[in-house]
Amino acid sequence: QVQLVESGGGLVQAGGSLRLSCVASLAAGDTFSTYRMGWFRQAPGKEREFVAAISWSGGHTYYGDSIKGRFTIARDNAKNTVTLQMNSLKPEDTAVYYCAARYGPHSDYASEYDYWGQGTQVTVSS
Repeated sequence: QVQLVESGGGLVQAGGSLRLSCVASLAAGDTFSTYRMGWFRQAPGKEREFVAAISWSGGHTYYGDSIKGRFTIARDNAKNTVTLQMNSLKPEDTAVYYCAARYGPHSDYASEYDYWGQGTQVTVSS
């Protein structure tokens, strides 16, 4: 069992930056580096959208087309943490951002992630 808690959301003006963090709590004997980690977002009335993902070691990263070049995903396995640095934010980035963990190969599909956080709201004003 993995529990994920996101933080760092808030209100920011267009062009600004935010850094989201997600801390994982694991069962005894489990290790954070076992899991591929991802960030998704969901705006009102829209489906959950893939934002970014990172491999077990952090050596491979993947990004959704709408955020490439603006967002950066990273992980610290010693701290059981994954972060999402968001720069050049746009009003269309407004959404609830979710951290997710997957025990398996990379996937862009929310349905293939095993564990989810409660989400953190990001609002970008124009």
